[in-house]
Amino acid sequence: MSILIDENTPVIVQGYTGRIGTFHAQEMMEYGTNVVGGVTPGKGGTTHLGKPVFNTVKEAVEATGAQACGIFVPPPYAADAIMESADAGIRYSVCITDGIPAQDMITVKRYMRRYREENRMILTGPNCAGTISPGKAMIGIMPGHIYEKGSIGIVARSGTLGYEAASQMKALGIGVSTSVGIGGDPVNGSSFMDILTHFEQDPETEAVMMIGEIGGPQEAEAAEFIRDHMKKPVVAYIAGLTAPKGRRMGHAGAIVSAFGESAAEKVEILREAGVSVAPNPSELGSSMAAALGGIAKVA
Repeated sequence: MSILIDENTPVIVQGYTGRIGTFHAQEMMEYGTNVVGGVTPGKGGTTHLGKPVFNTVKEAVEATGAQACGIFVPPPYAADAIMESADAGIRYSVCITDGIPAQDMITVKRYMRRYREENRMILTGPNCAGTISPGKAMIGIMPGHIYEKGSIGIVARSGTLGYEAASQMKALGIGVSTSVGIGGDPVNGSSFMDILTHFEQDPETEAVMMIGEIGGPQEAEAAEFIRDHMKKPVVAYIAGLTAPKGRRMGHAGAIVSAFGESAAEKVEILREAGVSVAPNPSELGSSMAAALGGIAKVA
């Protein structure tokens, strides 16, 4: 089984008719995603890629029954796009946009708290690769061909390392139930702990690969959750073991400012919680294979 999206999930794309939105919406459709339309203000009533275009997310949801959306909107407007999705009743939103100001995302987080938890939209990103349930559906920019359908969940801050994990596991005959990019910004929609909760509740996900990096407290919080609440094995990797303290490395959230935020400290915290930690990026697949006892897990 997959989490968050499957082949039946009706998906819309915000920024649908733009160059980036068009390219990735087409790839999502070719992968098998149930894209039912898109949103570009001022172009409502037209069609694009054979699907209807709407002026607002609310109109798109009312007309198509969309439950999920992918956001390919430029940074100055992306926060508004996220909040519009929440207001329209979208259940799951993936924001790909990079460069959204942290203050805008703080506004988004506060805004979404106006909804009761059971009615609150799940958001992943911004600055993420997206979400893919192999063989079923994809929202984002992932290279679908590297994902084998199976029973291992992936949750990663780094899109590239998420790809690497999937590729290495595929080479070893280990498949993926769902891979979720949560993004590398300091303020994002969902944490490791949020996604691990979904994987723990999914009866067909047997183990999880968690890929973190320097900066922020999310990995330490995830370690506590794994120790106290997860029964499934978790394999982790933390990028940035050689990063100098106080220097941002690539992602906006990858800056060490407190104890527990360096890669070495995170590795120690995870190991103390009983998590198997891969020593380097070339051993992501073999580390998962070892955690599974060397038995291939392919659906």
